[in-house]
Amino acid sequence: MTAVTIDKPAASVTPSRGPRGLLWAMLRVHRSALWFWVMLVVVGAGTLLWAYGPGADAAWAEFRRMGCDSGQPGLGCDSTGDAYVRYDTALSVGAGLLGLVPYLAAAWAGGALIGRELESGTAQLAWTQSVSPARWLAAKLAVPAALLVAGTLLLTLLHRMVWSADGSLRVALNSRDWYESTTFAANGTIASAYALLGLAVGVLAGLLHRRSLPALGTAVVALALVSSATVSLRPHLWPVATMTNKHEYPEYIGMVLGEGALTSSGARVPDPMCVDDAKCLAAHDIAGFYRDYHPSSHFWPLQLMETGVVLAVAALAALIAFRLLKRRTGAVV
Repeated sequence: MTAVTIDKPAASVTPSRGPRGLLWAMLRVHRSALWFWVMLVVVGAGTLLWAYGPGADAAWAEFRRMGCDSGQPGLGCDSTGDAYVRYDTALSVGAGLLGLVPYLAAAWAGGALIGRELESGTAQLAWTQSVSPARWLAAKLAVPAALLVAGTLLLTLLHRMVWSADGSLRVALNSRDWYESTTFAANGTIASAYALLGLAVGVLAGLLHRRSLPALGTAVVALALVSSATVSLRPHLWPVATMTNKHEYPEYIGMVLGEGALTSSGARVPDPMCVDDAKCLAAHDIAGFYRDYHPSSHFWPLQLMETGVVLAVAALAALIAFRLLKRRTGAVV
């Protein structure tokens, strides 16, 4: 009699999808950076929420206690009190964290995210495990980009909330203008755009050097240079408004770009510096004075234009990174 052996069908194994496996692998490998980012966002959010609530209330109470809201303020109103200093410091911390994020992202992306993995061979090992170089790089860009945008947008919204709620307090104490660099960045879309730029520049530096420390240094220096160029370009991204006055310079408001004197024909000339000397003004044919500036209504046009420029540079850096990876690995990107 012949024994019949019935083979049990092997349990079907559902293959794990590449992107999901790569996502969780990234989060496990870089969990320290993830927790640091969460901590940074929590600190920034907590600081801004404190400024919105108890900090602003204490600053207003101090302002009233000094008699500065009576319509006849005393000499003590020329300086801020301790409560307002704490409130202003909290705003500075929130805005400062947003300004620091692009450099942290560039340093981490160049040193740990890309440079260290190429230096140690971890990336090459991943490419042999059914993860193509293109997918590997796409995940390295997409996952941190989503986390950076989520965190910076949260801090930006909180900063705008504080800024909008307590504008009269800042006006009363003559502090913080909308066009100051850190405030301007913290109140709009460019904080997230610069964070993405830092990530893209760091990834490109990591691929160029394939070593962590040189990539880290190059990423930070390159981001500083690019950021300096875009910030210097900022005032010229939107047409300026012009104020004129026949007898003296117009009021100094907004982001001022230029000023000078006007002749009787309307031509702009350097100021002869004799505003109170009628004979001197007549000799130079000075009929008035002008000032070119950006009013507060130009905030969003300037924000959106600069955001577009920064995102375009970030996209270019990412494209160069993919091309560089393709050339070095021969993979289809």
